[in-house]
Amino acid sequence: MKAGGRLAADSHPQAELRQIAVWRRMSPAQKLEMVGELRQTVLDLARAGIRQRYPGAGERECFLRLMLLTLGSKLACAAYPEAAHLPDRTP
Repeated sequence: MKAGGRLAADSHPQAELRQIAVWRRMSPAQKLEMVGELRQTVLDLARAGIRQRYPGAGERECFLRLMLLTLGSKLACAAYPEAAHLPDRTP
């Protein structure tokens, strides 16, 4: 929880308490499924951003750029050496 006891400054305190109660009632499997879905949404948004910034990029280039974004340059380039040769790659 954030300092001050609030998760989000833009949520009404009662709505936040109800959300926490829902999370507490969820099984570990339900929580894991929710986290997996959120992770997939984040990856989908990252891919969309990459495609928007690099409209001429093919699937492999988009994948490499996603790896640079998610793993960081050092690890991505170690795992996928061709990522080091992308123009204007994320440092």
